Amino acid sequence: MAAPATSPGDEPEEKGRSNSILLPILGILLAYLLYRYLRPRLRGLRLDSLPFRLPACLRRSRTANNMLPYFAPIADRLGALQPYLGPIADRLGVGAQVGVGGHGRADALVKFPGGESLSVAAILEAPGEVVTKSSHSTLYRAAMRSGEAAVLLRFVRPACALNSEEASAAARRIGAVSHPNLVPLRAVYVGPRGEKLLVHPFYAAGSLRRFLQEGIVESQRWDIICKLSLGIAKGLDHLHTGLENQKPIVHGNLKTNNILLDANYECKISDFGLYLLLNPAGAQEMLEASATQGYKAPELTKMRDATRESDIYSLGVVLLEMLAQKESANDATPKPRDILLPVSFKNLVLERKISDAFSSGLVRQSNKSGKEKNLNAFFELATACCSPSPSLRPNTKHILKKLEEIAK
Repeated sequence: MAAPATSPGDEPEEKGRSNSILLPILGILLAYLLYRYLRPRLRGLRLDSLPFRLPACLRRSRTANNMLPYFAPIADRLGALQPYLGPIADRLGVGAQVGVGGHGRADALVKFPGGESLSVAAILEAPGEVVTKSSHSTLYRAAMRSGEAAVLLRFVRPACALNSEEASAAARRIGAVSHPNLVPLRAVYVGPRGEKLLVHPFYAAGSLRRFLQEGIVESQRWDIICKLSLGIAKGLDHLHTGLENQKPIVHGNLKTNNILLDANYECKISDFGLYLLLNPAGAQEMLEASATQGYKAPELTKMRDATRESDIYSLGVVLLEMLAQKESANDATPKPRDILLPVSFKNLVLERKISDAFSSGLVRQSNKSGKEKNLNAFFELATACCSPSPSLRPNTKHILKKLEEIAK
């Protein structure tokens, strides 16, 4: 039986139909490959580095410090295609390979307790707001798009960081540290260009510096001051003496900005071990920044590396700041106190004007409760921590014992 005749127009029509289906699929695949390529690079791209000027309405945006939030809606749609197009992209070798540990990979996400649900996509696509900047890193408050609680993301600049292998090893050391008075490390992302992102929990109460300088009523309560001091000392003691089968971790940058508070006024020391991720130049820049704020021990002018004794000096400055809260001239405009507290306190001691250095609220409360001796003992302990001679400074065990006696 003869085959039915085929009209000449049948074949082109079939080809046209297949092309109309194939072209959109190829377009989506190309868009997804572009997304996979750009995603790890958008985090480091800043608006002020663009060759053109954005409208003022965009520049005023709180999230305008990073390009990534503008791509978030597109990223959401393309990210949903991961189960379907991901295997194709991997076979084509496009995009970053993500793994735990980073052995032989372009980038890696290393997770620690509390960060099990984190993913590279969730971290890189989280809209961020700059909290603080320094020469070596930028700290963001980020909202996870999956609806999880806000986190703190610290972006360590590649020029200041160790190589990926050394940084991953240092991050594991930091991530293994756990204590109620230390901010835990949830995860660390190592990017293809050497950038590092540290993920920490966010504490809405803010920093100790803010607590002391914004005229918050509780900062004038003697019991709160004792509680905060004990928390800081316990956290530092754990770093110096409490790490089993590990070398002690020197903080190197202890200051009121790096001490966070939870809703119950429990202190959480942040940024401990950050110097372990920095190259020598980056670590030195961190020490110099600490010096300009008055927290650097005098011996570090000749030494390059921070020590447990230099941490004690920084702790002494923090304790003095807690005593020397500067009340505002009016409630709206608080005035900062001279940050070089050891020097200013020394001058007041010589002039027999010690009471002028204390927060007047703390003085009034100590007088009412009969705690004048406790307040003076707290001051003596703080100044001992700031001794010019490292060998004369008390260790964390002695400080804890004294603080517990003072708090009674």
